[in-house]
Amino acid sequence: MGTLETYQRIWRTVSAIPRGRVATYGQIADLAGLPRRARLVGRALKLLEDEQPVPWYRVLRAGGRIAFTRGTPQYREQRARLAEEGVLFEGDHIDLERYGWSDALDRILWGPPGERER
Repeated sequence: MGTLETYQRIWRTVSAIPRGRVATYGQIADLAGLPRRARLVGRALKLLEDEQPVPWYRVLRAGGRIAFTRGTPQYREQRARLAEEGVLFEGDHIDLERYGWSDALDRILWGPPGERER
């Protein structure tokens, strides 16, 4: 079970995902210093209150898929929010090479200009 401090660390990490980018549950866990705790990320996102401005919809399952069951209101909301940010689906998944978030310091500092915002 996570503590409030652990959840806040996860929420801060998710809040750092730029508009138009996505990350996986496992990636968020790693970046939050919680390796192999992808399910804890899901639990933390489930606990979000409506007034918390955390972009939960930018977090996907491995392989770029939405975790909610296809056709549910949650699935439709997440898909619509991502589309609003310009994230395109290929069938039922998102190309993580194209839309995946990388905060690797060397890419941010030294990558080509078009890659720096990734």
